[in-house]
This record gives sequence, structure tokens and C-alpha cells, in this order.
Amino acid sequence: MTTTVEEQDVKTQQGAADEEKKGIEITPSAQDYLAELLEKQDVKGISVRIFITQPGTPYAETCLAYCRPGEEEPTDELRELEKINVLLDKNSLAFLDEAVVDFNADRMGGQLTIKAPNAKMPKVNADSPLEDRVNYVLYSEINPGLASHGGEVGLVEMTDDNVAVLSFGGGCQGCAAVDITLKHGVERTLIERIPELSGIRDVTDHSDTTNAYY
Repeated sequence: MTTTVEEQDVKTQQGAADEEKKGIEITPSAQDYLAELLEKQDVKGISVRIFITQPGTPYAETCLAYCRPGEEEPTDELRELEKINVLLDKNSLAFLDEAVVDFNADRMGGQLTIKAPNAKMPKVNADSPLEDRVNYVLYSEINPGLASHGGEVGLVEMTDDNVAVLSFGGGCQGCAAVDITLKHGVERTLIERIPELSGIRDVTDHSDTTNAYY
């Protein structure tokens, strides 16, 4: 089967159109609104930074913040739009696919909305940041089991030596069996799934037994 030059051009144009559909869209009305907000900050070179906290988990939140020169991350991706510059967090890029930032004016002034349908979709692989992989295991494997006791565990931070600092909540906070849960459940599962982890640390205040399961 042969392909004509015209057909190849059509495919190329279609491919370019498909690429334009990917990623995040910031509508003209949103750009106008954000441009006004940035101008009011009276800071030369100020941008908008968009990122997702806990991407790929049920707790993912899409955030938009001012970013003054020097506050950006070295790995941020710069999008130079007509009226504003936007910095996108590298670790959030895959989860911002098909996201839309829009502004709808009304009698009260209007509202800026951010819709990111893929923010909570697991898109974690071996090359993903350690923090994302830990969150993925916690929310996809560990928390469903803890939920039967009304409990949950979340990642507070990753230390420089790859220790996952965790905090228990709900029925796990103050529970007498938390040491067993921590060592034989959470820690074993995390280290099996993520060999790069050097350990875990619990920073929960277990003296509060208000919602403890045991």
C-alpha cells in the first residue's frame, strides 16, 4: 500500500492537531484574568505555576500559584503564552493532560476554574519520583486494607536518605496494634514494591486514642 504526499501531509497536520489537544489548556478568558492578577502583584517577571499535590491518588489537588523569579523549580516546564508565562511542575505534567483552566465572568466578578480529569489517575512507573511511587502504593494497596478498620496512612515527606515519613489517621491513630500494622503490613509492602526505600518512620501522635480501632 502506497501513501501519497498529500495523504502524508494530512496525517502530519492531524498529528500536530492531536498534539495541540494534549497537555493543559488555559483559555483566553483565563489568561486575561490571570494577567490582571499578575499585574497587580507589581513584580517584574512574575509567572503562574501549576502543579498537582499527591498526583495519581484519590487525594490529588490541582493548584495554581504566583511564582516570583527565583521561586521556580529547575525542572519546571515553561509555557510562554500571549499574555502570561506559565510554569508547569515536571512531576505533574502527565496528570495535567487534558486539564483546562477557565474563567467565567458573572455579576459577582467571576470564577477561575481548574478541571484536571487525569489528576487522580495512576500514572506511576519505575521512572516516577520516589514520592509518587510511595503515594501510589499507599493509596492503591495499603489504604484499602486499613479502611476496613476506619484507618488510613499518608506520606508526610521523603527524607534525603530515602526514608518515608508516614502519618496514620482514623482508626489507626492510637491503635494498640499499630506497631504490627506498621512493621508487618505497611513497611513490608512498601519495601517489597519500592526497593529504593531505606525504611519508614511513623510521626503519628498515638497518645490520641479518640478514634482508635483497638
